[in-house]
Amino acid sequence: MNKFNTYAIAMAIGLAFSAGVMAQTMSKDEYKSSKDGIAAEYKSAKAACGSLSGNAKDICKAEASGKEKVAKAELEAKYKPSVDTRYKARVAMADADYAVAREKCDDAAGNVKDVCVKEAKAAAVAAKADAKAQMKSAKANETAGETSAKASSKANQQSADARKDAASDKRDADYAVAKEKCDAFAGDAKTNCLNEAKARFGK
Repeated sequence: MNKFNTYAIAMAIGLAFSAGVMAQTMSKDEYKSSKDGIAAEYKSAKAACGSLSGNAKDICKAEASGKEKVAKAELEAKYKPSVDTRYKARVAMADADYAVAREKCDDAAGNVKDVCVKEAKAAAVAAKADAKAQMKSAKANETAGETSAKASSKANQQSADARKDAASDKRDADYAVAKEKCDAFAGDAKTNCLNEAKARFGK
């Protein structure tokens, strides 16, 4: 297994672990504070690259930039949890890993470098494909959930209507029985009997 596949696996584990964290909401002040913290960390990390030179410096810069972009994307996913923000966080991670891996390939030459670049690209493509698949799956589940909720609501309404109709039918049948019983009377007694029946069954 090459190092880029290892990146992808580590990334997947990290995402699975952080899914619960991302689901939590945060206040506007917490969001702003976190955003400022990310900017400060990036500035510090970028400054640390100044002591390096050559490709090591390029790698350092790519790592600093990648961490900043991932942190920002994950912050957005935490602040505004949704299928789309979580997808963007996964893509940001894939792009960051690719940028760093691509810079590291510059330490090689010829075919070794070419293979390194292809592997880095393949790992990025795979990570993005997985992210897109997860996004589509999550959206499909959301749609199914909404459809299921609507179907459930409709079924509940139909059940309520059915119970209401059944109660009405029973009331009509009971009223018919009471009215029939009034036929045993005559005059005012029958009238009173019918009025009582109407009042009892809301007729």
